[in-house]
Parts: sequence; C-alpha cells; structure tokens
Amino acid sequence: MGCGNGSVANALHQRGFEVQGIDYSESGIRVAREHYPHLKLDVGSAYDDLVGKYGKFPLLLSLEVVEHLFFPRKFAKSAFDLLEDGGTAIISTPYHGYWKNLALALSGKMDAHFTALWDGGHIKFWSAETMTTLLTEAGFDEIRFYRAGRIPALAKSMIVVAHKR
Repeated sequence: MGCGNGSVANALHQRGFEVQGIDYSESGIRVAREHYPHLKLDVGSAYDDLVGKYGKFPLLLSLEVVEHLFFPRKFAKSAFDLLEDGGTAIISTPYHGYWKNLALALSGKMDAHFTALWDGGHIKFWSAETMTTLLTEAGFDEIRFYRAGRIPALAKSMIVVAHKR
C-alpha cells in the first residue's frame, strides 16, 4: 500500500515476489507504469475495498505512508484485512519518540520539522506507543519495532513488523 514510483515493488519482483502495488497518486502510478510496465500497479487507496478487488496476501508492505493519512485506523484495518491468516505487515514511518522530540525542541527545529506548509506532507507523527495502539486495535499481534537512520533515540524512521494470527 503506497507503491509510489514502483522502485521497491520492482526490487521485490526481481527477487521472485509476485507484487500488486497501489498508490493514491495517479501521477505516481503513471511514472511507475512507465518505468515498470511488467508490474501490476494501480491507483488505489487504503480506504478502498482492496480485499474485494485483490484478495488476500501473505505479506503487506507499506513504506512511509501512514503519516500522510487522515484516517489511520482505516489504513490499519485495511492492512489487517488484506493479510491471510499468519500473514505479516511491514510498515515504516518517521519515528517520533520523547528524546527525538526533546532534541528538536532544544535545537529550535520543531517548527521546521513539523511544518504545516508542506503540501501533502506529514499530518500524523508516530511513536512506538501510538503505532502499537493503532495496530493492536486493528487486530495485529507480535508487533516489533526496528529503528533506522541515526542513533536509535533520534532515529529517522521506525520499521514495524506485525502479524495476523
């Protein structure tokens, strides 16, 4: 969910995965289809009936999407519903924890980081606690976190691995 320009979908395809990608951006899908015409990529949203259109999958990948959504609970429910029993969701989003937010405040960079002037930008800011709540409410379990970029307390992103039992 959120295949963007298709580069990650193509990398997975090259490694033998059967891939179905969706993205809300019509221009993004147009670019992705131009570069990767062999892939199944469609305009779509986490708010659509994706199971009705595509069925269920053993793995769902959504990179840097959930922070852009007005209705993250609908996203999490859609992700859960798209997975087969025993399936795994891998979700990444910028990390926002206490120490990172404190560092932003002390450095005077809060306003630039949380700018309201970025058209189409981030509207939700996730910590491990809030992401755990979101995914648990949707039915996921065995939720694990990995941080990426910088030292862990100031990580750029967190990668969440959650399972549907």
